[in-house]
Amino acid sequence: MVIGDVMLDRYLTGSVHRISPEAPVPVVLQHSQEDRLGGAANVALNLKALGAEPLLCSVIGTDLDGMAFKAVLPQNALSEVGMVSLNTRRTTVKTRVLGNHQQMLRIDQEDVHPLSAAEEDLLMARVRELLEKEPVKAIILQDYNKGVLSPNVIARYSTGQTTGYPDRR
Repeated sequence: MVIGDVMLDRYLTGSVHRISPEAPVPVVLQHSQEDRLGGAANVALNLKALGAEPLLCSVIGTDLDGMAFKAVLPQNALSEVGMVSLNTRRTTVKTRVLGNHQQMLRIDQEDVHPLSAAEEDLLMARVRELLEKEPVKAIILQDYNKGVLSPNVIARYSTGQTTGYPDRR
């Protein structure tokens, strides 16, 4: 099981043939867009490549990027069963603009504040439900400082406690 901050890595790829007349910056003529799994989802992909069947647990927004994230999961043979969609957070997206095969810019869309107590409870209920159903042999906590791994979540799973909730501090 991988618990942590997931993100959508988006790549906008194109070619550069001129400089903008508005500012001294390259103009990228976009040819393609590709969405990939990032953050804790990339860890799950690496575990899958090693032959494991990872369960990915995290939160995403109910926004269009959250739907795009969910669409990429089955393309990579990963389940969305551990994902919690929240209308109070936006899905983390790291957009990289590449021109002539060189990264020129990265644009980040993210919420980095910790989950609220109610949001944390939703995630922990999902994790607990999966732990009761699935033969989980290890839990990996993957923190990208986007708010999913609060001190409460870390304390609970780093000590092996899988029932009940420690005091919130």
